[in-house]
Amino acid sequence: MLKGGVVGYGFIAENGHMPAYEAARQGGAPLEIVAVADVSPERRARVLVKHPKLRVYSSHQEMLERERELSFVDIATPPSEHAEIALDAFGHGLHVFCEKPMAVNTREAASMMAAAERAGRVLFPSHNYKHAPVVRAVRRAIDDGLVGRVHLVTLQTFRPTHAKGVPEFRPDWRRERRYSGGGIAMDHGSHTFYLAFEWLAGFPTSVTAKVSTLGAWDTEDDVSCTLTFPHGVASAHLTWNAGVRKVIYSIHGTNGAVRVEDDDVEVSTMVRDASGKTTWDVRKESISSDWMDASHVKWFKTVFDRFVSAMDRKEWVGRDAIESFRAVELIEGVYESARRGSREVRLGASARRNGEARELTAG
Repeated sequence: MLKGGVVGYGFIAENGHMPAYEAARQGGAPLEIVAVADVSPERRARVLVKHPKLRVYSSHQEMLERERELSFVDIATPPSEHAEIALDAFGHGLHVFCEKPMAVNTREAASMMAAAERAGRVLFPSHNYKHAPVVRAVRRAIDDGLVGRVHLVTLQTFRPTHAKGVPEFRPDWRRERRYSGGGIAMDHGSHTFYLAFEWLAGFPTSVTAKVSTLGAWDTEDDVSCTLTFPHGVASAHLTWNAGVRKVIYSIHGTNGAVRVEDDDVEVSTMVRDASGKTTWDVRKESISSDWMDASHVKWFKTVFDRFVSAMDRKEWVGRDAIESFRAVELIEGVYESARRGSREVRLGASARRNGEARELTAG
């Protein structure tokens, strides 16, 4: 049994990670949470109400010093704290499961990857959108060749507001750069960008972007950007100003397309008869994916399975971690492009500068 400690008992830890760990353990996964650290006395008290057998600490440092049987740490704090906690965990010889984004900048993200390699411990990001049932359906359609080679992707994320944190600790921390590192690009951009990486089978070479905010916050609540890939283009729009909560994705290839709107998936495949006439085979399916449940608790089982598998394989910095780094690099590019009046910004230099060129490929 791999024993873990959770750092940060906010909304996603309480409603997503903790129930998912319990479900995974009941399903036979060798994962057990034995300790929690949180800076809020009220949140620590809530841990003991819901999980009276757990050991509770006021800081991750105290937990790391006193817990002698931990195998891993689950970091579920605001992003500004991710790098410090991860580096301390690697220093204690522990594996790290980390909420997205991996860090608030590529310098911190690169330091986490380097520390994982030095320690011989896994760094694994919580890229849970990859494990949504509807996203797995898209993956099957692409893998089965139904749409041909993908060359165009559009990704739209609509939210009526930012996700609220727990009332005991700054419920609007996602709008405070000190804690979040940025606005919706930093928050939902991670999910959006790693899906684009997968569907276009590579990493972007440049980005143009525009960001804006309607309120008095120091973070953006609306992002529009275009990503240029070696073999295609992706456009993304993310907003916290929508009138409805919804995701809409489209994936276009040489032989068809996939359209996703929340749980609804439409796969259109081009069919040519002997005379060369083209028709379309259109298949529609509704796949329950619980998009309205912000905890996404049901998506974590396969995320945890991959985390355990990475530990078994001694894959210290695997593809998921590399994608997480590249997402952080892309978010930096979005902000730079916006500052420069939406001028095109080249990507990839930070990957080479941080010595990851051997790993940062789509192969």
